[in-house]
Amino acid sequence: MIPRTVGALVAICFAIVGSTQALYSSSDDVVALTTANFDRTVVKSDEVWVVEFYAPFCGHCRNLVPEYKKAATALKGVIKVGGINCEEEQGLCGQYGVRGYPTIKIFGANKRSPTDYNGQRTAKDIAEAALAEAKKKIKNVLGGGSSSSGGSEGGSGGSKDDVIELTDANFDKLVLQSEEPWLVEFYAPWCGHCKNLAPHWAKAATELKGKVKLGALDATVHQQKMSEYGVQGFPTIKYFPAGTKDRNSAEDYNGGRTASDIVNWAADKYTEDIPSPEIVQLTSEQVARDTCEKKPLCVVSVLPHILDCNAECRNRYLQILQTMG
Repeated sequence: MIPRTVGALVAICFAIVGSTQALYSSSDDVVALTTANFDRTVVKSDEVWVVEFYAPFCGHCRNLVPEYKKAATALKGVIKVGGINCEEEQGLCGQYGVRGYPTIKIFGANKRSPTDYNGQRTAKDIAEAALAEAKKKIKNVLGGGSSSSGGSEGGSGGSKDDVIELTDANFDKLVLQSEEPWLVEFYAPWCGHCKNLAPHWAKAATELKGKVKLGALDATVHQQKMSEYGVQGFPTIKYFPAGTKDRNSAEDYNGGRTASDIVNWAADKYTEDIPSPEIVQLTSEQVARDTCEKKPLCVVSVLPHILDCNAECRNRYLQILQTMG
């Protein structure tokens, strides 16, 4: 006979062991994925995969099970459906930035940069999202489709070539030692918000060319700069004003995430940073031509004659003009 206290301990141990068990069995159409088979089975395959990152203790994950199984059965023979137990495969889940359960990602045209699924948790919606990703992959193969890579142009009218790739090694030289203003995006390749931002970032970079430089730094690779600037989420955008910069000169970007939002915000900053123009006394027609002829705007102020306004008075007017400039 087992003492009651020992029996209670045995029951607790069974409960703990049971909580780590996978939500799907070998009889389901959901493929069990692990660190050992993930790269070979998903990343290096030509098939589109829907992958759920889950934890057995997660109530939402358990509620999803019947719908996810239904989606797997409906997509059988067309699209692969898998599941990863993050209690057992913590490294793999961490690699893909999983912070909550369930997290569903679709590995389509670009296996290194999967698409985050943010739709309804029904079999129908999951299946439709997977089929849309498969259709996108087909378009890419046939031509005319845009890549799902975070650096794609996405038909936005911008060029990814106008976004400067930053690293731990070149950051200080290109950004901090530059006399030009910079907007820098700290991103992660797996981040869905970063991928959504990419075409807007490229378009803004093209439109701001010659005024504000736009750069992008992969914070998962260049972790020194990520740590240095206290980056805790993706994407994080920081503005470095024109002129001499140091590590404390960075300002947090607080604008919107569309190209027009970025351009308008940066243009305002650029205008603020333009130094006040030199005040030139127009003593002759030639001085006037040299000062104003090639400028898009020239403001001429007529001050009182020196005989009508003493030096102190005149300097006060000049100070006002300098401040207004």
